[in-house]
Amino acid sequence: MTVLVVAAHPDDEILGCGGTMTRLAREGDEVYIAILAEGMSSRYAHREDADPHILQHLHARAKQAADKVGAKELVLCKLPDNRLDTVPLLEVIKTVEELVTRFRPEIIYTHHPGDLNIDHGVVLRAVLTATRPMSGQCVRDIYAFEVPSSTEWAFHKLEPSFHPNVFVDITNSLETKIAALACYDTETRKFPHPRSAEALRAIATRWGSVVGLQAVEAFELIRSVRPTRDLK
Repeated sequence: MTVLVVAAHPDDEILGCGGTMTRLAREGDEVYIAILAEGMSSRYAHREDADPHILQHLHARAKQAADKVGAKELVLCKLPDNRLDTVPLLEVIKTVEELVTRFRPEIIYTHHPGDLNIDHGVVLRAVLTATRPMSGQCVRDIYAFEVPSSTEWAFHKLEPSFHPNVFVDITNSLETKIAALACYDTETRKFPHPRSAEALRAIATRWGSVVGLQAVEAFELIRSVRPTRDLK
């Protein structure tokens, strides 16, 4: 199985599905990660003011995190951080189309749009458009993940709200997820911030308790197509 994770920013991929990526890689699936925006430049008044050395450090850390979870390859697309709504949507769609053509994934994990970060919604829309279920489309399943410190902070006031209906047991990969997030030394925070190790364990435990498991990552299934050959 070939899996592609399409994330908006460095660390979203780990926060959203780091445990699942680790589990899939261990089970023999090929996992690829694409991060569309460069990260951190939105923290400056102007994008061009961003320190290139800081961005280089962030991207090196993203590679370390990808290695931790067992990804075969990380692609950094370096679009404007937290400014994807200023990029022509067609450009974002074509970026995703190129990734799909290159990796031919059967499954994509990406953002849920119902949170505080506008880039997340743009990414999902680009993914859905780039993977329209026409004849010959390789992507059959699309799952949306939550991003702690973004999804829950919308307090279900932004539609659509996150309503998970697929749960992946990450009991044996949770600590790898936490170790991967620790690679992002500029993005992690101290508890009780949601991007802390303690909070990630609490989130996984909470979703685990919903479905009778110790630790879980939760996803909302956006689309699933089962061709006849899969029903044999």
